[in-house]
Amino acid sequence: MDSANGSELQAIKAPPSADPKAPPRDVTLLAVVHGWQADAERWLLSVFTHCKADFEAVVVDNSQDPRIAGWLKNRAAERLRVITLDPPLGFGAAVNAGIEAASGQVVILFDPGVELNGDAIAPLLDALSDPTVAVAGPFGLRGRGTLKEFDSSPGPDVDAIEGYCLAFRRADALAAGGFDTRFRFYRMADVEFSFRLRAGGGRAVALAGLPLVKHEHRLWESTEPSERERLSKRNMYRFLDRWRDREDLLVGQ
Repeated sequence: MDSANGSELQAIKAPPSADPKAPPRDVTLLAVVHGWQADAERWLLSVFTHCKADFEAVVVDNSQDPRIAGWLKNRAAERLRVITLDPPLGFGAAVNAGIEAASGQVVILFDPGVELNGDAIAPLLDALSDPTVAVAGPFGLRGRGTLKEFDSSPGPDVDAIEGYCLAFRRADALAAGGFDTRFRFYRMADVEFSFRLRAGGGRAVALAGLPLVKHEHRLWESTEPSERERLSKRNMYRFLDRWRDREDLLVGQ
């Protein structure tokens, strides 16, 4: 992938979904659920209410919670598919399970704490219709002149897209090897994945003003401060191990 340009990435044909019964869709809306049923239900309801595209919703149940499993079983719908991971996997591997199973040409990864209150999907699909765009979403990040620190940025051109809402072509994700499975904790996994998608020269584009709301981020809030700092630093080192020599990917450089 490192040698491919944006137009070549656009031309990659994605293999079929891992589920042969899943009909092809324009877009897969993907969420990895670690618990917190009320959050997942709010996200799911908002998706079915506001998405106007030809979509499917894929929920990766990474909770190992029988209550979540029972709820999802009772929520069966034509455009909803559930992937149950037992035993649970790390964050990167869990997202990859959803990407591999997706039947959409485009995948939009959501944190279940995000709620749509309008059609946020159409602008993301429109952004990805440009073959120079590798990844898009409402929450962009730019490095502070270095790969060691990132701040929020309104864009439009940014270095990476946060995983609260992260849109990409499934074919590109598969070509890049998906998320790095060493990222068992979610922090920096979205930045590393954005760089994978952009390594061949593609752009990361932030779309301001999309109609969605970020609620509490449960994985962050449920992790002890000292532990989340330790895990975040470990993931930053993993990111730098691969990308420390690619400051050319910083759009401000």
